[in-house]
Amino acid sequence: MTIQEIAKRLAAYCEKEDYTGAHNELYAEDAISIEPEAMGGFEKETKGRQNIIRKGELFMDMVEASYGVKVSEPLIAGNAIAFTLTMDTKFKGRDRSKFDEICVYVVKDGKIISEQFFF
Repeated sequence: MTIQEIAKRLAAYCEKEDYTGAHNELYAEDAISIEPEAMGGFEKETKGRQNIIRKGELFMDMVEASYGVKVSEPLIAGNAIAFTLTMDTKFKGRDRSKFDEICVYVVKDGKIISEQFFF
């Protein structure tokens, strides 16, 4: 799969909020996920596809209702993919809110080897 194909598939998975599908199809077994900082029970770094899947499940368990996700057109440079992701979400025990983040992915040998989020 080319990086352009990976970017398109990843964006489609994110728009459908099917993060586990993206992880299973597109991520390397030893991928790493990096947050801006440790917060809310999540470590700054999560290593390994299965641990990233579990992190995604824990995040979605915090969501009471989702009102949609929007993903910008992916930018590709070399082996990197970036896009903005906007979530309109009501987390359990909190008011409905929208938040934006920049998502950056690195691809090697046809698989995502790292993801990093900025917000």
